[in-house]
Amino acid sequence: MQPPSQPARNDASRFLPLLLILFAASGCSALIYEIVWYQLLQLAIGSTAVSLGFLLATYMGGLCVGSIGFPRMGFLRQHPLRVYAALEAGIAVCGVLVLWAIPYIDRIYIAGAEHGLPGMLLRGFVSAVCLLPPTVLMGASLPAIVRWIESSPRGVSWWGLLYGGNTVGAVFGCLFAGFYLLRVHNTATATYAAAAINLAVAAISFLLAARTPSQAGMGVAAEAGIPVPHAPNRAARPTSQWTVYVTIALSGACALGAEVVWTRLMGMMLGATVYVFSIILAVFLVGLALGSALASLLLRTVRGALQARLALGWCQILLTLGIAWTAYMIADSLPYWPINPLLATSAWFTFQIDLMRCLWAILPPALLWGASFPLALAAAASPGEDPGRLVGGIYAANTLGAIVGALGISLVLVPWIGTQQSERVLLVASALSALFVLAPHVRQTRSKAVAAALAVSLAVAGLLAWGVDAIPGELIAYGRRMAISAGKARILYTAEGRNSSVAISQWNDGAIEVDVNGHVEATTEPYDMKLQRMVGHMPALLHPNPRSVLGIGFGAGVSAGTFTRYPGIESITICEIEPIIPPTSTRYFAREDYDVMHNPRTHIIYDDARHYVLTTTSKFDIIASDPLDVFVKGTAALYSKEYFEVVKRHLNPGGIFTLYVPLYETDERTIKSELATFFQAFPHATIWANTVSGQGYDMVFMGQAEPLRINLDELEERFHRPDYAPVAQSLREIGVGSPIDLLATYAGQKSDLDAWLEGAEINRDGDLRLQYLAGWGINSRLEDFLYRRIMSYRRPPGNLFVGSPQQMQALAAALAMGAGGQ
Repeated sequence: MQPPSQPARNDASRFLPLLLILFAASGCSALIYEIVWYQLLQLAIGSTAVSLGFLLATYMGGLCVGSIGFPRMGFLRQHPLRVYAALEAGIAVCGVLVLWAIPYIDRIYIAGAEHGLPGMLLRGFVSAVCLLPPTVLMGASLPAIVRWIESSPRGVSWWGLLYGGNTVGAVFGCLFAGFYLLRVHNTATATYAAAAINLAVAAISFLLAARTPSQAGMGVAAEAGIPVPHAPNRAARPTSQWTVYVTIALSGACALGAEVVWTRLMGMMLGATVYVFSIILAVFLVGLALGSALASLLLRTVRGALQARLALGWCQILLTLGIAWTAYMIADSLPYWPINPLLATSAWFTFQIDLMRCLWAILPPALLWGASFPLALAAAASPGEDPGRLVGGIYAANTLGAIVGALGISLVLVPWIGTQQSERVLLVASALSALFVLAPHVRQTRSKAVAAALAVSLAVAGLLAWGVDAIPGELIAYGRRMAISAGKARILYTAEGRNSSVAISQWNDGAIEVDVNGHVEATTEPYDMKLQRMVGHMPALLHPNPRSVLGIGFGAGVSAGTFTRYPGIESITICEIEPIIPPTSTRYFAREDYDVMHNPRTHIIYDDARHYVLTTTSKFDIIASDPLDVFVKGTAALYSKEYFEVVKRHLNPGGIFTLYVPLYETDERTIKSELATFFQAFPHATIWANTVSGQGYDMVFMGQAEPLRINLDELEERFHRPDYAPVAQSLREIGVGSPIDLLATYAGQKSDLDAWLEGAEINRDGDLRLQYLAGWGINSRLEDFLYRRIMSYRRPPGNLFVGSPQQMQALAAALAMGAGGQ
């Protein structure tokens, strides 16, 4: 007679596909949370590599703690699905609490933030307070759920399938958040959607727990009604089991380290929009999911831990080919594909091309890293092993390795030895990781065939590492435009820093250009020089007595350098996120920027600009924002209403703020959002245009707390003072011979544009809408159309200017000729 529990146990295994769907949904919500939390926390602690390192370490550290700690807690001996349901409900609660708590924690952090070691410790504390509670629960979910599946060959296969399913869900969550939830809605909506998914998974898991036994039978033991013990049989563990943990840890280190390097390089190649980063992450996760699923199915044909260890070792050897493949694609193949990204004005077509290039380059090694996890589970499994402890231990080792790899590559190796040498290190590390599981096999079996194959493989790995090439300088300089720009200029210098890569090039007409992460920052072309100096001269000339200046971003140093011409300015503080930029630019732009870096009044702060403005107690007469690429992921934080309000609070009475805004690579929704957001914070703001041969190109927004009144006579008198001779000379160098010439660039104010801006989307910290709008319209070629559109609303600025009849008539004539047409 069959035991009464047998039918239920057999029926229970039928729910495994449903469990796979539930765990995929859990992965989806986890990625939504990750993207939201990173975006919100970066607003406070900054976007430097160190700040991102703290966020990554805390997030993955929580997963590690949860995976290794929770299986050892006694109360988790209840029905695994009930425990899993409780964890999912807890994640939902924590996710919502983190959303509500972050604004308050941000205020506490900003109030006590310091520079140096105390500041870094505080950043780590803030990250831990926000991220550890939910991520610990996330890390515990896989060990909890696998306890429902016995430790048999087919059961181990299902463990790997669950991991793969969770990663598939993460792919969907990444794309769902990046292309819909955050593009159309905001961080609050995304959080509530993720919490709703968690609660739905929890509810279904509770119902499933009520209908099933505490373990789903998978093999012979289940058919015979023999219970599989939960207690680990440590005596049955092979002595070489630790080698599996070392191998999977090194595999995790190589995977995350490579992801850091390749995301940086592919971001330069494709354009560093929020959508591109979502695509790169999604492709990497697709590879992990597919590799895990394929390896899990393969395990059903593998018998014994010995075969699994061999498979794990050779998988790491194959990864050397995979890493070499991607390194070759990024450095020697993809940059030279004859693709003109500007041909398609529709973002969808561009994203399809980007997706195919990412799949072609990144998928092969990602498949092998995905396969490594289930192979490690099978290699470490032993009879009677507690599934939760086994899976939790392997997952923790893999995650711990990932933390070390990501932080080591981003904070140490790339700024120290560059991306090329870092890829070589990763390739060699992957080959060496195979030794931990293959060398013991060679010693035990004395297999000459395996020893010879291993020796040859290591030699080949060395040759592959030697063959890794550096990325071309043209890629650092031109990024996604490389196919249409390469050969038109000569690369003079390149450098890779902790946060950015920099290139200096000289065009055929002799112009010098500085590029950061594949996009131009500044050039010596006349129209660019005019824009860069307008950012500085507009506020410095209009302010009656400026003494202190804050420059946001160094770039070529031209904007900051204009302030060295003014006799009354006593201090010039420049906040720059990348330490290699000021010395690199100074080397080639010292004449144009008046060697501002070495000026005794200059003090450079290496920090994220938003973080510095939020945490400094200093106030300034002028704050000037150097050219920034608004479409780049994260830059929208320097164009949000909340940021503008903070800037306003850091202006002294009568202080002026100038902000660069491009019209090129911009569509109408983007420029409307920029204008409407700026006007909300600075209702008395004005806008000033820079043109190229009379055609629209870019603009300077200028804001102040009080209404602007410009006395033309006082301005003219100050301009002709002997101590202002350097100012006059600096302006003449860009074709501006008088204050009237500079003021002729006036393009409007809030009252002029209110009708046009009605319904425009405000860029707020809670959604950073601008980075999604700008990334969507990056292929637009509407600069002159937008300029003409703005100018059509401009009205005579009678409320702005006062002066003698002669000066007022001269200004009216200059304005009638257009906004400073060249």
